[in-house]
Order: sequence, then structure tokens, then C-alpha cells
Amino acid sequence: MPNFSMRDEIFFRAAEQFPTPFHLYDERGIRERARILNRAFSWCHDFREYFAVKALPNPTVLRILKEEGCGLDCSSSTELTLAKACGFSGEEVILSANAMPPEEFAQARALNAFINLDDISDIELLRTHGGFPECVCLRYNPGGHFSIGNTIMGNPGEAKYGFTLPQLKEGLEILKAAGVRAFGLHAFLSSNTTDNAYYPNLARTLLELGKELAAESGMRFAFVDLSGGIGIPYRPEEKAPDVLAIGESVRKVYDELIPDRSVGIKTELGRWMTGPMGWLVTHAVHEKKIYRHYIGVDASAVNLMRPAMYGAYHHITVCGKRDLPADQIYDITGSLCENNDKFAIERALPEIRIGDLLVIHDTGAHGYSMGYNYNGRLRSAEILYTREGDFRMIRRAETAADYFATLDVDPAAEALGVRRK
Repeated sequence: MPNFSMRDEIFFRAAEQFPTPFHLYDERGIRERARILNRAFSWCHDFREYFAVKALPNPTVLRILKEEGCGLDCSSSTELTLAKACGFSGEEVILSANAMPPEEFAQARALNAFINLDDISDIELLRTHGGFPECVCLRYNPGGHFSIGNTIMGNPGEAKYGFTLPQLKEGLEILKAAGVRAFGLHAFLSSNTTDNAYYPNLARTLLELGKELAAESGMRFAFVDLSGGIGIPYRPEEKAPDVLAIGESVRKVYDELIPDRSVGIKTELGRWMTGPMGWLVTHAVHEKKIYRHYIGVDASAVNLMRPAMYGAYHHITVCGKRDLPADQIYDITGSLCENNDKFAIERALPEIRIGDLLVIHDTGAHGYSMGYNYNGRLRSAEILYTREGDFRMIRRAETAADYFATLDVDPAAEALGVRRK
């Protein structure tokens, strides 16, 4: 269920110190998640979590995860630059290719990062932009449906990512001829699943395939990358995945197939790592009663796009009113000129008055990072609730000057407060 580890008093204190809206992150909780994951896979001598930077690209958070032994999964030049600035290099970084500009391969090779190729055409791009490392990872797409028992977990056949099996075999032949000695296998076949069986089944798929490809190619099978996919329970009635149990189930599959334990394991969790450790804090600023009862808040989809984009559920609590009956039905809305700018639709909540502090749960992954500037609305600050129990701003709120900064080529630049180029 949504994370209630933070007392309302903490949100009230933060809102006294910083203007809303803002995202608040729990340092202690983030560290604990990393430690649980590392403990779950401690049986594997070559395990590393590569935090998906896209989930929460804040340098302070990335440095915290580095201190906990994590690497970074990057998917763009900007994310590679951020990784380098935070002190990550070499095998602490994986570049996950996805129709990316060729120069980004060269940038990743300059960091000596692992390269995870998404398409057979990427092989030539890597050869001409940075060259081949000793070990290259390939992303596998089995097509069709990925099922556990009778339950369909994902539809990789509809996904844009990865090599087909014939392409994997052809790609390894090309790489071997070019002097590459080892390979890894990556797959992402289900998103935001709380089913404990997902990782063990995926591990079996990749380990069996890797052994087969190693035997055919004569190349060393170096690692499997289980990617992300382990989710979090956004709704109160949902059950959280048990990562310690998942790690033990993967171990059983691994020991069955790799008795000499010669193959490494990597993960690229983002949502599970930080999602429950973030909250969007916002004030009620407007009330409207027409065909529905609306409460407008000072946050909007600019600060959290998931409900507008996916219809995603995020739990909402009213600070100081958790124990009161949820006997009112509200739509909780932002101020954008889009009718989907709603954090909740017909949600049962305690009575809300103008000035009440609302907390939107589970925004620590794909929250701030998906923000945008529609209507000229500005993205919020990010605040860290430190393990010492105080608050630290780790990203300031945007200003109008930030919004107008790229208009320095326009004649109106000076009137907008921007120095013209």
C-alpha cells in the first residue's frame, strides 16, 4: 500500500520552510531500499543495481545511491553527463541504447561504460562511434506475450525494443568477428509488476538463452540484466512485492542453471528504488461546485504527469485529517487548460478546506522527471528529508527566467528579462 512512513508533522514542517508545491524525498528510506535489494542478491558475487536515472535524475539522490553501491542506467547524453558529474564511471554505468544519436555511444565509451545495444543496426554505430569493448550487452525481445502460468505479464511483441532471436545470433557472429569476447543479455518484459514470480521467470528465460548462445557462438556469457519492471503498490489494497523473496527465487533458478556461478546479475530498478520514498506536497487553493465538487491545488500535471498521461492512481491524504471519515467526493485538479489535469477523480476524502495541505503519495519515481511547462507553468523544487531529520533543497523551483532562457535568440528577449545572444 502507499507509504505512510512519514508523519503528517513532517509534511507540515516542510511546508512551513518551503513554498508549495514541492516533491519531498526520504533519504533514510532510499538508502534502506538500496540495502534491501543488495541483501536480496548478496549471494551473487557479481551483482549490481543500476538505478534508472530517468526515474529521479537528481544529483543528490544519485550520490546517495552511489554511496550504497549502486550504478546508473543511462539512456541519453544528458544522463551520461549527469553520471560523470556525480562520479560514476566504468562498470558503474550502463548505456541503454534506444534509437539514440551515434555520438552518445562515443560518450559512453569515453566513460568506459557497459553498452546495452537495442537493435542490430546499433552494432555498426558502436563500431564507428567509440569502438567495441571486450563485453557488449544485447537487448532481447522474444515477441508475442510474456506469461507466468496463465497470466499475461507483458506484450513484448508490441514493444519497440530489442533484438529478435535470429538477430541476436547474427549480432553475436558480427561482434565475435570484430574481437568482442563476451556478451550480456538484457530484457524488459513487464512493467510495474508486483508479482514475485516475474524476476525468477525472466532470469530463467535469459539464463537458458545465454547458455545456448554461448555454446553456439563460443563467446563468454558474462551477465544477465533483469532490467526494471518490479513495481510498487500505488493503491491501498495492493500488496508490495517481496524483494528478499524474489532474490531467493532468482537464486534457485540461477544455481540450477549456472552451478559454477560464473554469470553476473544486474538490475535497473527505478520505480521500486525511489517511488515510495517521494511525495508531492501541495495546498488546496480553490473550490468549485458544479456537476462535480472540485478542489484545485497549487500543483498540476506539470509536477506529476502520470495521472493525466496514464490515468494512473496516486493515493492522496489530507494532512491532519488522516483519521477523519472520507465522506466527501472530490476531483482534485490542477490549473492547466487540460481537462485531464486531475490528480484524482471522484475520490473519497475527508472534508477539504482552502489552505489544507494535501500529500500525493508515491511520486519519487517518474514524478518530477516527467515534468513539463504547458501553460507556462513552472516545475517545482525538490526537497530532501535527510537522515538527520532536517530538510535540504536539492533542486530549486523554476523561475520565469528559466522558462524564457532559450528565447535569447528572439527580439523580445530583453523584454522577457533574458540577455539576447
